[in-house]
Amino acid sequence: MRIQFAGAILAVAGTLAFSLVAMAQAPQPQQETGERWLWKYNGRDRIVGTGGPAPVHDLTGTWAGPQSGSGVPGLPRPEVPSFTPMGQKLFSANRPIGKYSPAGTNDANFRTCDPFGFPRAALDEIRHVQFGTMPDRIVVMYQFQQAWRAIWVDGRELPKNVGGTEKGAPDPRYYGYSVGHWENDNTLVVETTGLDENTWLTKSGYPHSVDARIEERYTRTDHNDLNVTLTVDDPKIYTKPFSLGTVYFRWVPGQLFDEKLCIPSDTIEYLKSVGDPAGMDPNIKGPVQPQSQR
Repeated sequence: MRIQFAGAILAVAGTLAFSLVAMAQAPQPQQETGERWLWKYNGRDRIVGTGGPAPVHDLTGTWAGPQSGSGVPGLPRPEVPSFTPMGQKLFSANRPIGKYSPAGTNDANFRTCDPFGFPRAALDEIRHVQFGTMPDRIVVMYQFQQAWRAIWVDGRELPKNVGGTEKGAPDPRYYGYSVGHWENDNTLVVETTGLDENTWLTKSGYPHSVDARIEERYTRTDHNDLNVTLTVDDPKIYTKPFSLGTVYFRWVPGQLFDEKLCIPSDTIEYLKSVGDPAGMDPNIKGPVQPQSQR
């Protein structure tokens, strides 16, 4: 699925139509038998049962999320945060696509295919995620944009001067800097900071500072079930920490991972021919001119 703006349309119109089209396009034998494909993920090829106890200190493998057809619970609804004055100002300037449409949004991902960054990559367009284990780190790979990030588990501390002016200060990153440790046999706790301020926490347009701390708690409850809970602590933007919710995943039997990309050339053509000419919802107060007219 090359055109990420199909997701943009779904965000406004709902997901039912896409689900029906996807089923109609699947080869008939697969619909009837649920047979496993060798090169493409089949959401109907679902794992059954718990699979037994979870292995100790191991998330390795491919997992299907809320938008994959795997049957796990839907996407979480984050808590409604309480903003500081600075946070409210930044939030008021963001125009998410769900409210402002493709023509009115200033979401850089929908307009120009800029990276989601973290933690949005863990919450938006979640179909699949993969984990690979190395001696000193765990690599997380997201299906959308085929992006990856490293969680260091070698005992190092998070950098404290990201974005600083002193020599050697690390630059902010779209996916930040992450360290993790195992709290028990099956729970990985991850802390991330140093996030590029151009990104949003969620598709709703929640902002963050470079000093934000994001905690992830990955809990593998058995061999076939995994969940992650995300919490934000950013005193510059929010008056208190708040939860982004819990995302649930199921083990993928075939361990397959489809390609899903936002293609800039496709996005530009979509906005030119469909998105911008359609304009904004007339019920939105204070209409904003499409990006192409600013």
